[in-house]
Amino acid sequence: MEQEVLPWLLMNLRNSGETDKAVNPIEPLLSSLGGCMCICAAAFARACKVELRDFYVELEGDLDPDGFLGKSSNVRTGYQGIRYKMFIESPSPRENINKLITMIKDRCPVSDTLAGVDVAGEAVVVESKNVE
Repeated sequence: MEQEVLPWLLMNLRNSGETDKAVNPIEPLLSSLGGCMCICAAAFARACKVELRDFYVELEGDLDPDGFLGKSSNVRTGYQGIRYKMFIESPSPRENINKLITMIKDRCPVSDTLAGVDVAGEAVVVESKNVE
């Protein structure tokens, strides 16, 4: 399945550490996880016999810039940890809600991707011609 990639306004990383109004490239990762969990909740609620009145996710991640900046080889360059809290408002039985929670945890594609996928790629160098 192919997905269209929409543009994001990303932070200029030229001067690391500066405050910018745009997101940095790692922040949409948390948004993707939260959004995917919300979609899973909506998609699986009926199968779990859960009436969702409200559902949202709060996320936070630990990111030490020393890895990215090359200041420490002992620090990951990405998130060291990601935590979420699902907020579920429902009059449904707790057993059904627990089944929904399990399905979200087990079947969220973004969560699965973060659990460990090999990332591979290639670089294409386009040589510039000198303009005289």
